[in-house]
Order: sequence, then structure tokens, then C-alpha cells
Amino acid sequence: MSRAAAHSKADRLSEAEMDRRAEVCRKLLVTAGQLAMEGYARQGAVQPVAMKGPQDFLTETDGKVEEHIRATLADAFPQDGFLGEEGGGIGSARMWVVDPIDGTANFMRGIPHFCISIAFVEDGRSEIGGIANPAIGETYFARRGQGATRNGAPIHVSPTQAFDRAFVEFGWSPRIPNREYLEKVSLVWALGANVRRSGSGALGLAYVADGRSDAYAELHINSWDCLAGLLLVEEAGGRVNRFLDGDGMAKGNPVLAAAPGVAATLSQVIGVPLDDG
Repeated sequence: MSRAAAHSKADRLSEAEMDRRAEVCRKLLVTAGQLAMEGYARQGAVQPVAMKGPQDFLTETDGKVEEHIRATLADAFPQDGFLGEEGGGIGSARMWVVDPIDGTANFMRGIPHFCISIAFVEDGRSEIGGIANPAIGETYFARRGQGATRNGAPIHVSPTQAFDRAFVEFGWSPRIPNREYLEKVSLVWALGANVRRSGSGALGLAYVADGRSDAYAELHINSWDCLAGLLLVEEAGGRVNRFLDGDGMAKGNPVLAAAPGVAATLSQVIGVPLDDG
């Protein structure tokens, strides 16, 4: 029997145990951010860059930050599972899901739009989510049922109601044919929304939670890129899709997160159902 099968909802973590994980996550966002900034200071020709796929970059810093997060969590919570973008991991009913540097293309070119993303999932539901952009000193944090914050201050999704006034970020994935991506973007444009892409899905979701964007969508995204951000959006009053349905944790899925006033229209246009639960 797998660890996940042996674990039941009857032995869910206590409030104190969840508090401890939240505190470790907060501290990791700081220390991982410091490590990321050490690499950012020497980005470019000095730091080797590898290609994982089309427009999918890997720097030395990605690996160092992920290993720091992995080691810290393994020491603090040895029974928890870990899934990282660079090193993979083993599934568990309690799992940390981590992207050490989301927005690596920005990072390696000296653009201060990248982040560390950390989520904690229990029984298939995200309970803790943190996203930090150390280059501009912003940290987003959410705990299920306790709201979402930026640098400790509460945040909320935008009040936008008219789709032709919406700012929509539409992420791109090499797993989706360019024709399909462009068709969806064209449909959103046709309804008058402003479509943009900034190179970090995690920050794109955080900006929806913060009211800076009205929606974020991507036709395929990995769990480490979006789980923390989806929790932020939920806790900030937004609507999201059921990302973890099927094998979303391991293989990814489409993602949609939006302010309530524009969510239904965007869902219909791009064909990604919202979570009505």
C-alpha cells in the first residue's frame, strides 16, 4: 500500500502542525530569495545556462535554490513528500510542491520579474502557498481559510466587471500547438480584453490575487508553477479551475484564475471549466 493510500483524512494535520509548516514556508521564502539574489547579481555570461526545451531555461541558481528548499523541508518534516521542478520527487498525501525560480528567462536576462513558489498540499488540496519576488521585495502568502497577503497586508482580486476593460495574462506552453494558443488569445482580444504575457505563471497568478491583473490563463502548466498562486487567488476572493483533477499534480493541466466579474466569460471563451464547488 502506498503512503498516500495509508494516510486518511482522519489523521489530517492539527492546526499547530499546519502553523509550523506555514512558519517554515515563510522563512524559506526569505532564505531562498537571498540565495536567488546571489545568482541574480551574477546572471548573464558568468552563470551557465542550459536549455530544457523550447524557451525553457535552467541556471545554476535554479538547482541551488531547489536543493536548499528540499533540504530544509526534509529536515523539518521528514515524512512530507516533495515535488520540485528541477529534481522531481516522490508523491505523498502531504506534499511540498516547489518551483525554485519561476521566470528563469527573465532572471537570466536581468529582468526583475521572477519568483520562488512554494505550496503545501494535503489530501489533494493546497493548504499553504507562498510566492516571493526578492528582486523587488514582494512576498505573497496564503493559508487556506485565512486570506491572502502581500508583505503582510491583505489583498483582494479586482472588482472589474466589464470584459472589455480586463487585463488578462495568457501564458504560453510548448506543449500546446501555437495555432491553438493564438486562436484562444484572438478570441480574448476580440472581446476587447488587453492580453499580455510576462514570463512567470506564478507571479501572473499572484497579480490576479493582488488585483493587478484581472485573470491568468494557460492551456498547460505544471503544478509547481501554479499551486501556490491558485491558493492566493482563492483566498483573495477569485475563482479558479480544478487544476489537480486527473493527474494534474504530476502531468500538469490547463489553469484559469480570475476575478469573479470576468471569470465566467473567460472560462467560456477558452474552454476551461471553473470550479463550482
